[in-house]
Amino acid sequence: MQTIHKIISNFINNKSLYIGEKVTMSEHMIQSAMLAEKAKCDDDLICSCLLHDYGHFLLEDPDELVKNNLDGEHENIGYLYLKKFFSDKIVEPIKYHVLAKQYLARDKKYFNFLSDASKISLELQGGILNDQKSKEFENKSYFKPSILLRKFDDAAKRTDIKMKSIHNYEKLLSSKLI
Repeated sequence: MQTIHKIISNFINNKSLYIGEKVTMSEHMIQSAMLAEKAKCDDDLICSCLLHDYGHFLLEDPDELVKNNLDGEHENIGYLYLKKFFSDKIVEPIKYHVLAKQYLARDKKYFNFLSDASKISLELQGGILNDQKSKEFENKSYFKPSILLRKFDDAAKRTDIKMKSIHNYEKLLSSKLI
């Protein structure tokens, strides 16, 4: 339970705006989970959505990285930390959610939907995937949940919705610990 308390504490104590957006990092991740719930996804994907940007909490200053044109690789940092506590069904989509953006950005309609901040981070993260890397990604076992997580991620930046609290997810997080 100490792990869950630490995770919840990080959500509560992180008041910084999500890099270049109008919502906090915590609000963004909670909104992602809310969208997964609304879409009637399974608990594993809801948990993935809730924790997908947790690596940003572990980075010293994500905004500073962006200002210096650097990618902090938050997806890998979050994955490496969270895999000690959660199953592959939860952490693999987290690991691949940036790759999913690079994959989806091949579609102009998707790319145009991205916020300006997300377009900037896409470039810092390596840009749009080529055909070979796209095929490799399509063959990964967590391709579909990673794509779903990404779509919820992209839509979870609203300021006009009633937010849940991280406490609403405490039971879910606890039930998913390995």
